Amino acid sequence: MFPNFYHPNDQSKDLEFQISSNDPHQEDMMQIEDLVPGHEVLPEESDPSHNNKKMGKGKQQQQHMILFAHPDNNEANPSDVKVERKIVRRDNERQRRQLMAVLNASLRSLLPHEFIKGKRSISEHMNEAVNYITHMKRKIQELNAKKEKLRRLYEYDSSAQEFGLENETLGLDLVNSVTNIMVGPTCLGGVEVVISSSCSEDEGLPLSRVLKLLLAEGLCVVECASTRVNERVFHTIQCEVDDLECVLDLSELQLKLNLQI
Repeated sequence: MFPNFYHPNDQSKDLEFQISSNDPHQEDMMQIEDLVPGHEVLPEESDPSHNNKKMGKGKQQQQHMILFAHPDNNEANPSDVKVERKIVRRDNERQRRQLMAVLNASLRSLLPHEFIKGKRSISEHMNEAVNYITHMKRKIQELNAKKEKLRRLYEYDSSAQEFGLENETLGLDLVNSVTNIMVGPTCLGGVEVVISSSCSEDEGLPLSRVLKLLLAEGLCVVECASTRVNERVFHTIQCEVDDLECVLDLSELQLKLNLQI
């Protein structure tokens, strides 16, 4: 009875209008576009952060709780401050242990293998380092003593050259020379000096120089005896060590005495 004023296209437009009018969010976006010209509002389906907001809601709450409990806030929890102090102390202790490990490795690299063989703990390495230092001090003292002996021999050699003795005469056989001096130990721990010289007055031996040298070397002259055999005179001098800590090199003493004659 009623005339059909609706066209099929008009019916589809009505349906589209009804569907669009039922979505309030789209109406809000349309109002925003009308109020702010040039501003484009993306729908929820096209907004990439919309899905993240939906799926990351639990994480946002967790972050909010963490921010609320951060010690920078005025209402910081005292237990959180204690936890942070423990973390700082733990980091300091870890750094200290790392530094000690590096220093121990450096010390171990300086020690000889025979000192640290079979020893792995740090305390054992420290003890062996002390032993190695003591060993090196003793070796240095021995080397200094040898150096001092060589220096004295050089001084006596220089003085012998000043008196007209040539270096070649020092290497001659002392048996064939005019005066011979032999130095040896005695059974009582002393030193015996035997001097063989010619009987002629021109080639006589100044015995006083020998006695002065023995006293300078820390020896105490106990007995001195002289014997004449076949135009030669043998002087036998018995000495004792005055200083018990003094260690004599008899070969060096014999060389010094031969340089004095």
